[in-house]
Amino acid sequence: MSAPKKVTIVRHGLSSWNEESRVQGSSDLSILTETGVQQAERCRKALANIHFDQCFSSPISRAKSTAEVLWHGKEEPLVFLDSLKEAHLFFLEGMRNVDARKIYPKEYKTWREDPSNFIVNGVYPVRKLWETANEAWKEILFTPGDHFLVVTHKSMLRALICTALGLGPERFRAVDVNNGGICVFNFNKRGEAVLQSLNMTAHMYSDHIYHY
Repeated sequence: MSAPKKVTIVRHGLSSWNEESRVQGSSDLSILTETGVQQAERCRKALANIHFDQCFSSPISRAKSTAEVLWHGKEEPLVFLDSLKEAHLFFLEGMRNVDARKIYPKEYKTWREDPSNFIVNGVYPVRKLWETANEAWKEILFTPGDHFLVVTHKSMLRALICTALGLGPERFRAVDVNNGGICVFNFNKRGEAVLQSLNMTAHMYSDHIYHY
């Protein structure tokens, strides 16, 4: 990196499977609800006075729809990165959490209590997230510009935060971000990160406008 960068990350708005308490993962069947659209619009208004050089988003529909609201009216096209997709949770995807807990008690307990050791079909989804989060950071930070907007999912957002701060996958549940929550990072020229803000949600409950 030749200059410092700022990155603002937004979790997508409320989705249909959030509302139904289903395991989402990388499935594209969960869509933004009316409430989710309203949350995205609140984010857009809250960030209206901040200039972004580019917006990167997961191509999965609930994030894509959120990004389209946030980036409406901008000249620069949205950039969709596969590295911002949510974790692939295989057979758990689409199941209600209460059913997953009953049908796959061992796997579900590991997912909730020891996620870095959660394994499905020979794959460790959380460990894989750390790899893709590092890929996403490289793609974002080596793009020309000073300030970027990123729209993604909760698990990927956790991985982005932890990898930026040098935390391993065992700290996966150390942070949490609400639907429509905003996080802000500052990076120096060496690529070292400072977490400026975590899970800002004032805009969800008022007409708060951010200035940073």
